[in-house]
Amino acid sequence: MQVEVNPNEDTEWNDILRQHGIIPEKPKDPEPLIQEALVEAEHKAHENRLEDKDLDELDELEDEEDEKFLEQYRQKRLAELTTLQTTAIHNQVYPLQKVDYGREVTEASNQYFVLVHLSSPSGGANPESRILSEIWRQAAAKFGDVKFCEIRADMCIEGYPERNTPTVLVYKDGEIRRQLVTLKEVGGVRTKLGDIEQMLLDLGALKESDVRLKKRSDSDEEDSKAEEYNVEDYDDDWD
Repeated sequence: MQVEVNPNEDTEWNDILRQHGIIPEKPKDPEPLIQEALVEAEHKAHENRLEDKDLDELDELEDEEDEKFLEQYRQKRLAELTTLQTTAIHNQVYPLQKVDYGREVTEASNQYFVLVHLSSPSGGANPESRILSEIWRQAAAKFGDVKFCEIRADMCIEGYPERNTPTVLVYKDGEIRRQLVTLKEVGGVRTKLGDIEQMLLDLGALKESDVRLKKRSDSDEEDSKAEEYNVEDYDDDWD
């Protein structure tokens, strides 16, 4: 006579069978693990609740947070700002000459990230190149520890196709780490500063905790309004 056994039942007989390896161990209830993960996530969120606050916002929390804890974050923010001020040695877009490319780009990338915009020979007639030149100006002013350069594509590479402009080359430690041929990958004529910031984050040139990235959603909303206006202008150029 064969007795059917439900291996998922919690019975004394099943416990004996499991001990002898006759039936597999009952699957563990995932609920405790899920609860533990949720508690851990909540704990980390509480610990990091001040990560995106600037010095003024930290001052506003004096009545809500422990003063010693706040002071630790103030010192952390001040140290971050001091580091940024020390490393912010560029803050401008550097126009390149072909003869200087090796020194100003390849060699310089041994010290910091260098981004090169190979711009359109037709200048303002290429809307993507015109947009990128403006983004380059904004990014250079904001991230002085990254070097932003620009050179006309045909002056850098003889016969470089206009259709491939703008081209972005990202250098670090003497090597090209990323390249974009036109802005198609990052939004085309709708590309904005936030898209370049995300690329820098992906490459490790910026950190998520970088105070300069704070409140990007607010600035993105402003960029979106300006972009809507600018795209209409660019469309007019092609009428």
